[in-house]
Formats: sequence, C-alpha cells, structure tokens
Amino acid sequence: MSVGFYLDQNRCTGCRACQVACKDKNRLEVGLLYREAHTYSVGEFPKSKAYSYSFGCNHCEEAICLKNCPTGAIYKAPDGTVVQDQSKCIGCRMCVMSCPYGQPKYFPDEGVSGKCDGCYGLREAGGEPACVAGCPNRALKFGEMDELRAEFGSDLNEGGIAVLPSPDETHPNILIKAKDCAFDEGYRELTW
Repeated sequence: MSVGFYLDQNRCTGCRACQVACKDKNRLEVGLLYREAHTYSVGEFPKSKAYSYSFGCNHCEEAICLKNCPTGAIYKAPDGTVVQDQSKCIGCRMCVMSCPYGQPKYFPDEGVSGKCDGCYGLREAGGEPACVAGCPNRALKFGEMDELRAEFGSDLNEGGIAVLPSPDETHPNILIKAKDCAFDEGYRELTW
C-alpha cells in the first residue's frame, strides 16, 4: 500500500495557507517548514505564465532518508507513510543530506531531525493532514495512491515537473494535475 499527496496546480494559488497550517500543527520554529508553497514564472512579458507548487514530504516508495538513517528512526508505517521516531534520532543529519527534495529538517536546539509524517496521528483519528484541511481552494488531498488516481484521472504527472528532481531514484508518492507551463525550463521563483 502506498499513500501520498495529490496537488491540483489549477487550484493552487500559492496563498501558503497549507504552509501556515502545517507550521502551526507541528509548532515549528521560525525558519523551519515541513510544507512550502512557491510560485514560479515562465517566459518573458508579455508572454509570461505562472504556476504555484506546494511541496512537503513525498513519502517516497524508495525513501532515501529511510535507507540512509543509521538508527532506524525513519521507517514506513503500515499504510506506507514515511514517519520518524525522534527518540531514536541521533542528529547525524543523514536524512537531511540525503533527501533530494530537501524535506527532513534539522533542529539544532534539540539536536535531532524532523519531517512531515502526513499528520499520521490526525489521520489515524479520522482527520486529514493539516495542510489539506487548511487549503481554501481544495488543491491538496492525501490518500492511498490508487484511490487518488481513480478519483482524479489518468492525466496526472507523478513528480516530473520542472522544479523537482527526477522521480526515478525515489519514486515519490505525489500526483500532480499540472499546468502546462510547469514543464517549461527557464522558470524563476517569484518572491513577495
């Protein structure tokens, strides 16, 4: 079984509500984020286009953070969620250095790393991840990958848009209803 996220770029406006909801739920310090929303532009005026991308842990099939964790602090839950037991973390930062998506974060004050767990506890209690619940446009959804494919169709991209590393090594569990311009090279991030 595999679980992961679905993102509809046609609905995502880059408002960062998902980012705020995640930060609040996980009580993350200033400068630390498990989920980030960015907006990118492609092309030159007057023929420019923009798209937003909200990203967090992809709960990869071949999670490199899990493979490189020397203590077993990162493991797969029965539903396929890649989770971390911080009590086993020794702060070596192998997960931080390994993840091509930059997702595990290091907490210097505690001397441990942490990462998105898809709000595993909330989901076990019948809820949904904070980022999904916080999205005002319903651009995000979390669930079993085959069910997400069945619900949202077969024209979904599986992690191969321009701003992401190749999905070939990790096989990320992210399904993207991508805007056409998300495949264009030469993008630049818009800053506010």
